[in-house]
Amino acid sequence: MRSDNPPHDPHHFPEDRRAALWIRPQLLGVIALLVLAAVAIAWVQYLRHGLPPITVAQGSHVARPGFPLWLRLAHYFNFLFLVLLVRSGLSILMDHPRLYRKVDCTPDTEWIRFTPVPVPKNRMWTANDDQRYISPWLALPGYRHTVGMARHWHFMTDLFWLLNGLTYVVLLFVTGHWLRLVPTSFHILPQAWAIFVHYATFHMPPEPDGFFSFNALQQLAYFAVVFLFAPLSIMTGIAMSPAFDNHLKWYPRMFGGKQSARSIHFMLMIAYTVFLAIHVSLVATTGFARNMNHIVFGTDNMSSSGIIVGSAGIAVVIAACFAAYWLSWHRSRQIQKLAGTVVGGLTNRLLDPLAPRAQYSRDERSPYFWPNGIIPTSTEWVALLDDQFASYRLRIHGLVAHPVDLSLADLRAMTEQKQTTLHHCIQGWSGIAQWEGVKLSDIIALVRPFDSVQTIVFRSYGANATGSQYYETQNMRDACHPQTILAYGMNDAPLGPVYGAPLRLRVENQLGYKMIKWIKEIEFVESEKNVGEGCGGIKEDEEFFDLTPNI
Repeated sequence: MRSDNPPHDPHHFPEDRRAALWIRPQLLGVIALLVLAAVAIAWVQYLRHGLPPITVAQGSHVARPGFPLWLRLAHYFNFLFLVLLVRSGLSILMDHPRLYRKVDCTPDTEWIRFTPVPVPKNRMWTANDDQRYISPWLALPGYRHTVGMARHWHFMTDLFWLLNGLTYVVLLFVTGHWLRLVPTSFHILPQAWAIFVHYATFHMPPEPDGFFSFNALQQLAYFAVVFLFAPLSIMTGIAMSPAFDNHLKWYPRMFGGKQSARSIHFMLMIAYTVFLAIHVSLVATTGFARNMNHIVFGTDNMSSSGIIVGSAGIAVVIAACFAAYWLSWHRSRQIQKLAGTVVGGLTNRLLDPLAPRAQYSRDERSPYFWPNGIIPTSTEWVALLDDQFASYRLRIHGLVAHPVDLSLADLRAMTEQKQTTLHHCIQGWSGIAQWEGVKLSDIIALVRPFDSVQTIVFRSYGANATGSQYYETQNMRDACHPQTILAYGMNDAPLGPVYGAPLRLRVENQLGYKMIKWIKEIEFVESEKNVGEGCGGIKEDEEFFDLTPNI
């Protein structure tokens, strides 16, 4: 995200900007069958028995009718936050535009994809190659290769959305307005079906005065959004955290695994969008002026004031989207620092201390592990590859009492650790593999860093997309986690060139870009602020990624 003018930067605005949507035909058939079956049953009931009666007093009345100020404000802020969440979520999705059920993410096993490009079988195709363009009119910040900034907006908005939602739910129960949303009798189910029959057969059901109550179908929909969809969104979001998943192996399995959680998270976004579209349509068609006065001013009249002020509120949301886009490209570093303070400060306290410990069996290893990154082309690395890294030396230096140069034979002579772990990529794909290597804590004990050291710098033979040398940093706490290793083997074989030979880092409580491949040297320093641009890595410097990506 270096360009201030992304439409002229091929990195963000590629020639191939084709859009595509493919859904597995079997799944599409099941969804269509379920929808058509419900509509068909409604029509059969209507043709045989007529429209079912609807009780006049649908839903539950509250002791104090209307919409208090706190509810109206929460409603508005929820709309704003959902717009930002959906837009930033779309940018994140397009970094790996495929959704799976199984954790291995093998090509052609996805149930839905948003790319017209099939994974080639006759050449290497990396996860970076698979990224797709998306218009900034739809997504935040849009374009391509913008997942770092999209994550900042998504997670910062998440915190405000969660705070707004918790405040709303607490006040619902404190004030008694929960009766608007929470069903208190199973009688609501046949009433909701009766209303559905009206809609399915193109008949508008009689509407109650929304100032006092909702109809049964509306009440169930509101209840589902507030008390089912929202908690599930939070829970599936956490299930995509490498720190959480690799500490509590059982947690993502509640949803069928990390990729199933990602798919559910996406489907919930679709559910919110569909709900919003239906909600706005009903507001407009069942008494627009009166409904707008309800939610804008908390009054029950036909004044046009609610429409005017409500339209102004929508204009503010649109302006906020444009402002977020502008800030993404013109104040990128400030957004990164703000997210690091707000989100990073919270996750560093809650997630970073979770030591990774999850292990998987040999049978659980993924049949396919997405390659990623740019394989080094330097003369030095190619020469090492030609002699099978026999002359490779890992230089470890900096603020240490005992700097060393270690060959692969030296590393293999140290105590070996094998671990079969779940890899999380920032783009969204995952995979399980066995890694063989030496614990980084053993290296630390060997070189004896000074007390002032807080950060370890890893430099690669490889380069970033801009041609800059790839480097990453780790703090000492993460470096000493029991599953942090320098890996020289993968799945009972020497580490291959595609996956980082001769040496790569494994830090199982973080995302994949922190697990630097093709390691050339290691340096112990006081702080990441003294290296590069001071942000903690080449991805952090140039693409504004997170310093410590625990989620």
